[in-house]
Amino acid sequence: MKEFLEKIEKQHNNVVALDFDGVIHKSSKGFHDGTIYDEPVEGAIEAIKFLSSKYTLVIYTCKARPERPLINGKTGSELIWEWLDKYDIAGYIDEITALKPRAKFYIDDKAFRFENWKNTMEVL
Repeated sequence: MKEFLEKIEKQHNNVVALDFDGVIHKSSKGFHDGTIYDEPVEGAIEAIKFLSSKYTLVIYTCKARPERPLINGKTGSELIWEWLDKYDIAGYIDEITALKPRAKFYIDDKAFRFENWKNTMEVL
């Protein structure tokens, strides 16, 4: 069991989880009509290429939730893969998921770094 847990820890220790909207996709209009309509956030393509040389990259996004309606006959994950292909970065991404993956780091535009509840409540 110890070997299994060490193997799992090693695998997840090499993952960087990236939020999609606001981190990779500019998303200047928010949800809008459900399409992926915008260009990449400045620096995103270069960062993805660099990070992929050292880490496994996983995109996590609510667009990939299976219960979301199809947009133009496609799932959110399919739309994201197409968008990644359009910008020649699909090959740098290992997975797209609706669930928050286990990862060494999370990069999210709506995140707040938790240090303690006192500071958190003051900020909120």
